[in-house]
Amino acid sequence: MARVVIDPVTRIEGHLRIEAELQGGKVSDAWSSGTMFRGIEIILRDRDPREAWIWAQRICGVCTTVHAMASVRAVENALGVEVPDNARLLRNIIAASQNVQDHVIHFYHLHALDWVDVTGALKADPAKTSQIAQSISDWPKSSAVYFKSVQDRVKGLVASRQLSIFTSGYWGHPDYRLPPEVDLLAVAHYLEALEFQREYIRLHAVLGGKNPHLQTFLVGGMATSIDPNEPQAVLNPERIDLLRQLATMGETFVNQVYVPDILAIASYYPDWFQRGEGLGNFMTYGDYPAGGLKSVASYGFKRGMILNRDLSTVHPVDPAQITENVARSWYEYDGASGTSLHPSEGQTHPKYAGPQPPYEFLDVEAKYSWLKSPRYNNMPMEVGPLARMLVNYAAGQTDVKSAVDGALLAAKLQPQALYSTLGRVAARGLEAKVLAAKLSGWIDELDANMNRGELRIHNGEMWDPASWPKQAQGTGLHEAPRGSLGHWVEIEDRKIKNYQVIAPTTWLAGPRDANGVRGAYEASLLNTPLVNPEQPLEILRTVHSFDPCLACAVHVVDAAEVELAHEILTCA
Repeated sequence: MARVVIDPVTRIEGHLRIEAELQGGKVSDAWSSGTMFRGIEIILRDRDPREAWIWAQRICGVCTTVHAMASVRAVENALGVEVPDNARLLRNIIAASQNVQDHVIHFYHLHALDWVDVTGALKADPAKTSQIAQSISDWPKSSAVYFKSVQDRVKGLVASRQLSIFTSGYWGHPDYRLPPEVDLLAVAHYLEALEFQREYIRLHAVLGGKNPHLQTFLVGGMATSIDPNEPQAVLNPERIDLLRQLATMGETFVNQVYVPDILAIASYYPDWFQRGEGLGNFMTYGDYPAGGLKSVASYGFKRGMILNRDLSTVHPVDPAQITENVARSWYEYDGASGTSLHPSEGQTHPKYAGPQPPYEFLDVEAKYSWLKSPRYNNMPMEVGPLARMLVNYAAGQTDVKSAVDGALLAAKLQPQALYSTLGRVAARGLEAKVLAAKLSGWIDELDANMNRGELRIHNGEMWDPASWPKQAQGTGLHEAPRGSLGHWVEIEDRKIKNYQVIAPTTWLAGPRDANGVRGAYEASLLNTPLVNPEQPLEILRTVHSFDPCLACAVHVVDAAEVELAHEILTCA
């Protein structure tokens, strides 16, 4: 039986190893391993809870704001603090724009090259590419002259033998199916997306001072001054106009480039709407409150679960039912704790028990990952844009239902097609469409508050630690681009006693639990056919469809400065 090892999986954030056994040309079993320990939860112990978000935000340099959001919510929940309406609006704008930018980056710069053969663009007829572009969208950059200029840029890279961002692809793989003209279209929009995301995220620069790692979060609200009488005021009529322009730019790019490209590329891979499902269970915490965080019913994205692919019922989510299992993870819990704990009682005791590098295979019968295995009522869950779209579609959310039904109609598909690798890709684009449309409304609300003199952005009632209870616990939930993110904090004597994080990728990429039940990555790879095991493009398609985010990219070297992270493709 052959085994394929991909280590590291590239075009992701962090260090991920995938091992897959092949039988009859298909994946018969798979294992997902996070291969780097970081320990941010340990770093947060004994710190002032008001500064936790600053440290927690450094968990990731791609998600940028999401850990700050979950962290301030956790501390606010522990201390019983509600934030003013302007802070709610600022946070919604920041979170939604993060999702839109992140989804665009994921599709074009991390995932599209699993479907697009860059070298195919060299063979394209730019005039035919222009015709295709104009048939699917009103995007103005669609002339033959424009696509010829892009083709010449790619030819220049090839001639220089310095392929830059296009190095090390599986170019020429037999399962690349796009006509050269669509390859050229996608490469052109790949390059345009680089410019778009840089300009669009100026929303964060205005509201957060910088990107990544915004500087304006505060427990109790925001530090983004909107009072025109203050010399440090961030927002004024000119800046509000800039926010509106950027929001409009995002909506235009998503509707005229991103979503049409997904539909165009997916039309050549119809079988991938039937591959890569995995668990069939989907969960979302919900987000984008219209009132306080306690008003879950007001959320723009609803909280709920879909179980066993059944869209007729949206099940409630009770965070008390969440546990983390370490039976197959390189951690240990205190003797009396067993292998599963609720994150409010969670422990971070690393204990590596795997093979010493360099090694050929993991010991998958024992512990094999630095990721824990989250479970909801003992069930593995898929989280992320697909879960959000499915729950809100089933709940009858008008904007989500309209976007999903429109895409299904255009692609001539039924909702069941969403349970797939390409279903995840489509869900990201549709979520970007929905959120890009919501941004202008929140900006208008913020502008209206400012015009009538409602300028409060922070609740300072809790800022005196003398008013805090001696002990407090809090939960901060947020829907990050990659899915449901939770932070749990325990405060004692005004300091952090314990801090635990369950990131979306922990839900998705975690190893088997004590019952041997696979996580989402492992389950989704089963029965995946491979045309060429030495170029496991099909495995990457499904893994990348989740948009893995394991940790900040850090190279691992030994004392002799020999790089230990490398790609291995083995047939044993």
